[in-house]
Amino acid sequence: MVISVKDLVKRYGQLVALDHLDLQVEKGEVFGLLGPNGSGKTTAINCILSLLRYDKGTIEIFGKSMRPDAYDIKRDIGIIMQNVAVFDELTVYENINYFCGLYVADKEKRRTLVEEAIEFVGLGDFRKFYPKKLSGGLLRRLNIACGIAHKPKLIILDEPTVAVDPQSRNNILEGILRLNKEGATIIYTSHYMEEVEQICSRIAIMDKGRVIASGTKEELKAMIKSGEKINVHTFTLGQKELGKIRELPHVTAVEYEEDQLTVCYDGGRHNLIVLLDFLKARDISFGKVYAQQPTLNDVFLQITGKQLRD
Repeated sequence: MVISVKDLVKRYGQLVALDHLDLQVEKGEVFGLLGPNGSGKTTAINCILSLLRYDKGTIEIFGKSMRPDAYDIKRDIGIIMQNVAVFDELTVYENINYFCGLYVADKEKRRTLVEEAIEFVGLGDFRKFYPKKLSGGLLRRLNIACGIAHKPKLIILDEPTVAVDPQSRNNILEGILRLNKEGATIIYTSHYMEEVEQICSRIAIMDKGRVIASGTKEELKAMIKSGEKINVHTFTLGQKELGKIRELPHVTAVEYEEDQLTVCYDGGRHNLIVLLDFLKARDISFGKVYAQQPTLNDVFLQITGKQLRD
C-alpha cells in the first residue's frame, strides 16, 4: 500500500471539508481522483502531503505515518500542481536542476537526473530558454520535469493538462504512462473525463468530503442505470412504431426529433441488432447508425448530480 487514509476529518470552522475520508492507493496504480468543485480533492491532497493540519484520522505513505517533518517520505514524492510553479529568471535547465537539488545533493548524480528529465519531456532544444519564451504546452512539460527529475516513487498530478493543445496533452499523457511503467505510483486529478478513462487503472469519485464511489472504470459504469445508447438517422417514424420500440427488451427511453432516433437501454446484449431487425421488418429506411456505451462522464454526472458548483 502506497497511501492509506483512514477516517480523515478536516474542518474550516463550521464547514466540514473532509468528512471521515477513507482512501487507499496501491503500489503501481494510476489512481484517478475525481470530484466536482468543492468536493474536497485539493484539501485531501494537501492533508496527504502534510501541508494542512487535520482534525482527525490517520495518513500513512509507504507504510509510515506522514508528518510535516517526514522528509524521508517526502523525498520519494513528486508534486505537479495545476498552476505552473517555475522561476522566470532561470532557464529550463536551471529550473529542473534547482528543483532536483532539493532532493539530490550530489552534483554529478543530479546532472544525470536533470538530463534524463529534459529528454523525458522532450525539452532538449529548449534547455537554455527562459519560461517566458515557452508556449503553454512547453511550460507544462517543464513543470512536470521539475516535479519528477529526482525519480519519485509517488507522483501527484493535479490538472496537468489544463489549457494546452491536443498535441501537448497527448505528450503529457504518454509521459505519465511511461512514468508508471518505470515503477511510479500516480495520483491523477482532472476534469477531463476522457483522460481519466484513458490512463487510470482505478478511480475514486469524491463529493462533500467523502469517497462516494470507487473502482475500475468498468466497475463504476456498472453502478449506474445508464446503459447503451443507440442513434439511428431514419425517416417517417410514427407514434405507433415509437410505441413498439419502447416495448423492446431493456429499452428505458426513446426520443425522435429531426429524423434522429435515440434509444437508451439499461442492459442487454445485441440491442443494435434487435433494433435494426425491427426497422427492417417494417420496411423503415435508415441511414447513419452508431451505438455509444456509457462514459465516465455519464457516471460522474449521475453520481454527483448535474447542478453547477462554485
